[in-house]
Amino acid sequence: MEVVLADALLARCGDPCALLRAVCAPLCAERAEALRLLLQRLAAVEPQAGEAEALRRAAWEVALERCRPLLCGGEAAAGCGERLRVARAARGALRHCVQLCGAPLAARLACDALSELAVGGGAGAEAAVEALVAAAPRLEEPALVARCVAAALALVREEGEGEAIPALVAGRLLPALGGNGAALRYVWEGLLGAGGTPRAGRALLALSALADALLPRGRPGPGPDARLCPQFWRVVQEGLTERDGLCRKRARYLLKRALDLSGGERAELRCPADGGDDSSLFWWSAEENEKLLQFWETYILVMETLEGNQIHVIKPVLPKLNSLFEHAVSGEGGCWLFHPSWHMCIYKRMFESENKTLTKEGILHFLELYETKHLPSSLGFSEFVIGPLMDALSESSLYSRTPGQLMGACPPLGMRLQKFLANYMMLLPEEEKGSFLLKFIQKMTSRHWCAVPILFLSMALAYIPECKILGTEGLHALRDVLQCTMITHQILLRGAAQCYLLQTAMHLTDVDKVSLPEVSSFLLSLRPEESLRRDTMLWMELCSWLQANERCFRKSVTSDFEHQETPSLCQYVCSLVGEYLKTPVSERENCFMPDWFEAKLVATMILLAADVEQMRNKHSGKSNIEWIELEAFLNPLLDVLMKLGSNAYIPTLKTDKSLQLLLKLLQTRSLKCSNTQDDGVLCFIWKSLMTPVESILEFLLRRLTTNELSTVGDLDRCDLYLALIPEIVNLCLQVSWKKVPYIKSFILSLTNASIRNLQERNCKEEPKLQEQIKKVASMASLTAVCELMDRKPEAHLDSLPSVDALKRFISFSQFNDVLKKPSYIGEESSLCEETTFQGWGKIVARYVRDQWICLRFVLSSFPTLAQEHEETSEMLYTVERSRKILQSALEALTILPSDQVLPVFDCMKVLVPKLLDSSEPLCVEAFDLGWKIISSLSNTQLIFWSNLKAFVEFVFDTDVLAVAASAKGQAYAKIKEIIFKLIDMSTTKTGVFNVVLSHCCQSWIFPTVDERSALTNAFVNAGNYCELLTEACVFGTVFRKDQRLIQDVHAFIENLGEKCAANLVTESTHRDDHYVRVCAIKFLCLLDGSNTSHKTLMEDIFIKLLDKDEQVSRSRTRYYANSLQHRIKNRVWQTLLILLPKLDQNFLCGILGKVFQAGFGNNQASVKYFIEWIVITSLHRYPQFLNKFWDCFCYDEEKLKTSICTFLSVLSHFDIILQNTSEKKPALKKALIVVLQWCFNHNFSVRLYALIALKKIWGMCRMLHVEEFEALTPVIESSLQQVENMHGTGNARRNWQRIQDHFFFATFHPLKDYSLETIFYILPRLSELAEDEWISLSKFDRFTDIPLPPAFQWYHSRTELRDLKPSDWSQQDMGASSAETDSQTEWTDVQKKIIPWKNSTPSLDLEMVFQDRAAKLGKSNSRLIVVASLIDKPTNLGGLCRTSEIFGASALVVGSLHYIQDKQFQHLSVSAEQWLPLVEVKPSQLVDYLQQKKTEGYTIIGVEQTAKSFDLTEYCFPEKSLLLLGNEHEGIPANLIHHLDVCVEIPQQGIIRSLNVHVSGALLIWEYTRQQVIKQKQ
Repeated sequence: MEVVLADALLARCGDPCALLRAVCAPLCAERAEALRLLLQRLAAVEPQAGEAEALRRAAWEVALERCRPLLCGGEAAAGCGERLRVARAARGALRHCVQLCGAPLAARLACDALSELAVGGGAGAEAAVEALVAAAPRLEEPALVARCVAAALALVREEGEGEAIPALVAGRLLPALGGNGAALRYVWEGLLGAGGTPRAGRALLALSALADALLPRGRPGPGPDARLCPQFWRVVQEGLTERDGLCRKRARYLLKRALDLSGGERAELRCPADGGDDSSLFWWSAEENEKLLQFWETYILVMETLEGNQIHVIKPVLPKLNSLFEHAVSGEGGCWLFHPSWHMCIYKRMFESENKTLTKEGILHFLELYETKHLPSSLGFSEFVIGPLMDALSESSLYSRTPGQLMGACPPLGMRLQKFLANYMMLLPEEEKGSFLLKFIQKMTSRHWCAVPILFLSMALAYIPECKILGTEGLHALRDVLQCTMITHQILLRGAAQCYLLQTAMHLTDVDKVSLPEVSSFLLSLRPEESLRRDTMLWMELCSWLQANERCFRKSVTSDFEHQETPSLCQYVCSLVGEYLKTPVSERENCFMPDWFEAKLVATMILLAADVEQMRNKHSGKSNIEWIELEAFLNPLLDVLMKLGSNAYIPTLKTDKSLQLLLKLLQTRSLKCSNTQDDGVLCFIWKSLMTPVESILEFLLRRLTTNELSTVGDLDRCDLYLALIPEIVNLCLQVSWKKVPYIKSFILSLTNASIRNLQERNCKEEPKLQEQIKKVASMASLTAVCELMDRKPEAHLDSLPSVDALKRFISFSQFNDVLKKPSYIGEESSLCEETTFQGWGKIVARYVRDQWICLRFVLSSFPTLAQEHEETSEMLYTVERSRKILQSALEALTILPSDQVLPVFDCMKVLVPKLLDSSEPLCVEAFDLGWKIISSLSNTQLIFWSNLKAFVEFVFDTDVLAVAASAKGQAYAKIKEIIFKLIDMSTTKTGVFNVVLSHCCQSWIFPTVDERSALTNAFVNAGNYCELLTEACVFGTVFRKDQRLIQDVHAFIENLGEKCAANLVTESTHRDDHYVRVCAIKFLCLLDGSNTSHKTLMEDIFIKLLDKDEQVSRSRTRYYANSLQHRIKNRVWQTLLILLPKLDQNFLCGILGKVFQAGFGNNQASVKYFIEWIVITSLHRYPQFLNKFWDCFCYDEEKLKTSICTFLSVLSHFDIILQNTSEKKPALKKALIVVLQWCFNHNFSVRLYALIALKKIWGMCRMLHVEEFEALTPVIESSLQQVENMHGTGNARRNWQRIQDHFFFATFHPLKDYSLETIFYILPRLSELAEDEWISLSKFDRFTDIPLPPAFQWYHSRTELRDLKPSDWSQQDMGASSAETDSQTEWTDVQKKIIPWKNSTPSLDLEMVFQDRAAKLGKSNSRLIVVASLIDKPTNLGGLCRTSEIFGASALVVGSLHYIQDKQFQHLSVSAEQWLPLVEVKPSQLVDYLQQKKTEGYTIIGVEQTAKSFDLTEYCFPEKSLLLLGNEHEGIPANLIHHLDVCVEIPQQGIIRSLNVHVSGALLIWEYTRQQVIKQKQ
């Protein structure tokens, strides 16, 4: 119609130019649209002779004076809708002007636009781009074309805040340039040439826009064929794995288009090889057409399925990956037919998925490849392994166990990693193995890895078959990985990773390429307290490796062995010791201590070489080892040590290094040999080191008591000297007591000299540094003496005269005495004084701490001192004096740093019991202050656990607890408060409760004082604080997934036993929450029912636990399987079952009613079994309680409906109950009467339980030949026979068989199976309790703090019960179908999402404003507009948006664009708003909008029931249709109905009046789409 009107107007007007000028002024929206239409018609026809030039001038004028200004800014003044119409018309008019004027106008517009782009962006840039779009097809000058292309590509590459301009360029300008043959070549070279490709998102945007030119349908295009460009395919592959869904969709569009083009024309083409890889990224052959189509169809199916991100949809498609590999590899030549990078795209997409389950599936599938497929080698695979695969492997959660695996098993990913790496290394060419492995290890150091991934990667490396491929660089990389492992706080995992990395080094290092110094430096990175320690299998393996390769190592660059190619291990260690003890001649002594690194290195290598020598001698059959090599190692050290006492001029550096090495050797202990005499190496070392003992002691005495320690740096030396003293004493006690007199003389002199130094008073106000350092060293010396006397009582050092002087000095000295900061004025300050002057506070804190250590020693030996000094008027230990000391202790806690407070806690432990009666508030303040310090620390700090232990030993000291409980005052309340605070802390800091409970249980049942009264008093505390035990019995939280993962991996490492040295080396901390319950249960097992105090405690705990169960049952918290409530109840009944055999009849008689009451509750299966077990056992022991039991069946059915099965289950073990009863017949008669009435219950499950009980009871009656029941015999036996032979429908017969086979009725024996293993491991497992509730016997064995009594018999279960698998008759066919489907190798049919890509176009819809256009892929050619402005629910709008996008509507009109930000909208639309043009038209603007669309040729269709509405099944939709949907409640308002061209209604059969508006809209949208599809086919 518009065209007809334009042609009529031009025909009636003789002068087209005048008509154009008339339309132009003034230029409103209608005039602008008319101008565009007139120019369109003028450009479509040939001008008459003589009019052409005038028409060109008029078009030139319109273009430059009217259209161009409108694009540049004339639009800004108009309203939004008006502006859009004017701009759209101006763009069209400008394009037609260029058609009329040709190349000159195109060149002019292009030059102006390029100038504007050079100035800046914004609205001007958009206008300039639109001008270039109009000019591009008619540009002819090569230089100008090149400039336009360069400007366009620059805008595409530009990294700015918005995507508007790049998208506009890609969507409009590049396609326009693509239509220009000369320009297309420039565009192609600029995009994918040597100048560099834009980032994937921008490159794909541009390539999609150029798809018609680069991948034309049906005819060869003017430009290059994109399929022959490797860079094009690299961009597509990069796009397939981009995180942005839009990029992935564009990449798939380009891939599908290339495949459709190749398959349609049955092309013969091969893309050139890319880089060093010989295989082609893309090829096509007419002969292989069907095979290629099949491969790529499967490939695209997999990629599109991955977009769903739903594992239940994706998993069935994964087997198709196998078929992809079968197609991709040539069977004959063993080479890749399809480039392996295509497969890597699939895996990378899976690895980067937000769904971790999908990521794990992808990783496991990839790791299986080299196990199941014989794949050719590819450099791309190696790069992929080191890149995306290792990035994905860094996620800890992927290493979780599968549901079927037992705790302690290796997770599937760990096992697959081992196999994959071993297989992959074997398949790699020899020349590539080294570089691949080096990059793999270096990747492990390139990021922060958590403990779990680094452990399993290290394990996988260790399992690679032995091959010599790593050199010096590889060893250094392994050492860097070791440094990475030190970051984690998981000590066991850290140690295990170190063990595996050492094994990796031994298996894979090429010894010809590394030197012994490099090996020894690597070994030093291993921590002896975590991994590499003597007497472990790892140490022996290392010794064997060194022995086998000792002559093969590369000669070191700095080696002194010029005449030998490779020195032996012995020669290297001799040289190492010699070099270590050499000291350079320096003009000035260094005040700093040498680093310990060298001493550790030398000591480790001496021990390794000695063990290698021992191993060599054993292999040669020598019985008497002469230790020639070991003696050679020690001689240089002994020479220096022998001179220490006599030669005062030995350089300080030399003495420091020799004593450091001595200390490291003396600190070496044997793991296997409790007696050093059994360890040949250590025995020889210690005997050798006995020789210089006197010289060493003389040197130490001189250094510690004279003025030789004078600088702050000398305090480190002081620590070294004092650390040597206990080691030397231990050496003398172990090897030869002959030296003990020298030690006593040394201690005597050291003590006296230190006291004298401390008693000296400074005359000057400003003390000198040397004087203060001497005081610090003297106090530290006294501290060392006190600790030595505490730890080595066998040396009898306390008999020395100086000990009494020491006690007096400490007793009467001032506490918290601080050292005044020395003055440096007037002194020649040295470097170390300048650098450590800031740390004077630490020195003072150390000085104060040492005072408290000495005081602790004196307090512990007070009784002796008190007897000797009774005449002293002011004794230290009067109550008043004790109170002052406690006040000083509180002051010390406030001034000392957290790592120095341990001795203060120890002193408070002695003082508080003496003061609780007289100074209770002060003691409570001590408790509070101590708790404040503990609660402020993090459990990852090393000092936390030692401080916690000291705090617990102080607060929960036997005497403190006893005195506080006897007074029942503030202290008693405070201690109970602290108990619950500690339990609460333990929920976040695992292991806290373990420390408390272990200490208390040991001190209550194994007191340190060997007196009967002490034992009684100590155990009284258990009763006074039984809340601790009660809470311990039910302790445990529901762990987060990450916590459970750490526990699982811990269990896996522990199960390795001696195979992993970390298990032997790392100290067992028992911080697992299970150990709290293990400790409590073992404590309860030690209690004796015949002991009155024990009996009272057990009864108290039993009652408190029953109350706890009742409290949990009444809780409103949701009670479901494996919830915390379920677990607590389960733990309660486990503990009650442990206590039950120790309780007497009277007590049981009183509480059995509560047990029965618990049985009436709605309990989970595991709790039900324990209650039944307790009832059975109680009735077995005391059959006289049966009358109480029968009463349970007398309640009304409402109360019994959830619990009757519990009591019927008890009757199924009636033979055990009556075992101790002489008169069985009356009980059987009663049981039979009770059971028979329940056999007729309406509930099927109750009938099954009753029948099971009936079968058991009737069998007993038959055996006893009870005559009274003969009349019932036919009825009962026929009933049981009928049940056995039932042929009912459904699962009746199957359930009867299941309940008979159930473990509780078929295998379980309440008496024979009474054991720790059944209660804590087997029954929880069989009742399908969560696995972290199973406590294995190994945990009872490992927890040695409280040993079970030797005669303890209830330990192991019977084998019959142990071998059963979990099964519950009430679970209906669980998992059968899933197991069957999972076993299929490939699914016959899978979900496939319909993506109509062939109807897609990458160009922009010119009729939509830029921000709302679908300038993206998936834009269909439909002419349907859906108007939903009247709908106000985001859920309906979201659903409509999704439906409209799927069926290709051209636009969705909404009342407000704010709806798309709504979460409900987004949840329903699933990103459809990104692919569908959305237009905002408010309800008040609908009339104008509908009228406008009518003028554009649209038929306005209302979805409404009216008097004249058409039936949907009979209505034929025009191509240009607009659907107007009504409001959810009112429908379409009356004022809009008369604007409709037609109303359509949906026929309905039901009685409900209307459908949901989204459903209604969807039905009409589909009917429109269906009709249009049929028309297209016709």
